[in-house]
Amino acid sequence: MQSTPLCPSSLPDALALLNPWQRNFPLVREPYAVLARQLGRSSAEVLALLKALSSGGALSRIGGVFSAHAGGAALLSAMAVPPERLHEVAAIVSAHPGVNHNYEREDRFNLWFVMTAYDAESLEQAMLGLERDTRLAALRLPMVRPYRIDLGFDLRACVAGAPMSQNDQHLAPVVADTDRALAALLEEGLPLVERPFDEWALALGCEADHVLGKLQAWLDAGTLRRFGTIVRHHEFGFAANAMTVFNVPADLVDARGARVAREAGVTLSYRRQPAPGWPYNLYFMVHGTDRAAVQAAIARVIDNCELGGFAHQVLFSRQRFKQTGARRFRTLPADWCQAGPARTEVSYAVA
Repeated sequence: MQSTPLCPSSLPDALALLNPWQRNFPLVREPYAVLARQLGRSSAEVLALLKALSSGGALSRIGGVFSAHAGGAALLSAMAVPPERLHEVAAIVSAHPGVNHNYEREDRFNLWFVMTAYDAESLEQAMLGLERDTRLAALRLPMVRPYRIDLGFDLRACVAGAPMSQNDQHLAPVVADTDRALAALLEEGLPLVERPFDEWALALGCEADHVLGKLQAWLDAGTLRRFGTIVRHHEFGFAANAMTVFNVPADLVDARGARVAREAGVTLSYRRQPAPGWPYNLYFMVHGTDRAAVQAAIARVIDNCELGGFAHQVLFSRQRFKQTGARRFRTLPADWCQAGPARTEVSYAVA
């Protein structure tokens, strides 16, 4: 079923709770008590509201956003799907647990999704399985360099306001093999109980202080870009979003990408490897409440960053089929490790 934006009466409470805690979430034994004091509510009321926002779709989870090079494997992919098969193919793609984002966009390559996996071999096997199940070829567009990967922006504006913080994620330490179990819990989401970090510690067989210390160390090192509320922007009225792609000469692309990352309004910016039939290497995203605001932000970025002379396309989203957390550290369910044509029998659903 298609998710809908929050009703106006519930929006102030949701914004007051989720917006300020998209980053700098309190790393203490009872974090929801801290949120409650800030709101002048009880912990029970805060937990009830968070559970309602989670079940309603506005809150994806409370968890971590890792650096692009923290570990695991991820790939942006696209398919040119015949219009009459779009919903059928979108359902097959969305049903794969390794797919965390799946959108229709305005282009011949009209279905865009992100596949994540524990490692590169698992990712490629998953992609081959999808191609077999859908009977369609998929573009593979691996990331070369991230300039800004962080969707934690102020939800009160029509597009992202001031430029978000950034750092060179190439320098961030990867998650050690011994810490992958904790990283997987961050992808799953913090339990909505009074002492959530204690639950994680119990699952890992360690002390809660160790968990909290590791999270802070990851944040300090840049391995973890942020820890906090991960929201679904569509539910807050950000129904217009566009991916703009450019074909920039290799000797100029990193300098232009760094400039794009400093622009207000840009929510994501990165360099990707081109593919046959898809020559673009510089990407940026703008999320907004209406198409005109997004178009104005894109035009400003192109002008400010001297991108007007390069071939480019603007791909607005048409439909959101799936949006959930990545699986870079969580292993796929056993029945998905070996792709098979029987998995094509899935029903269409919009998440």
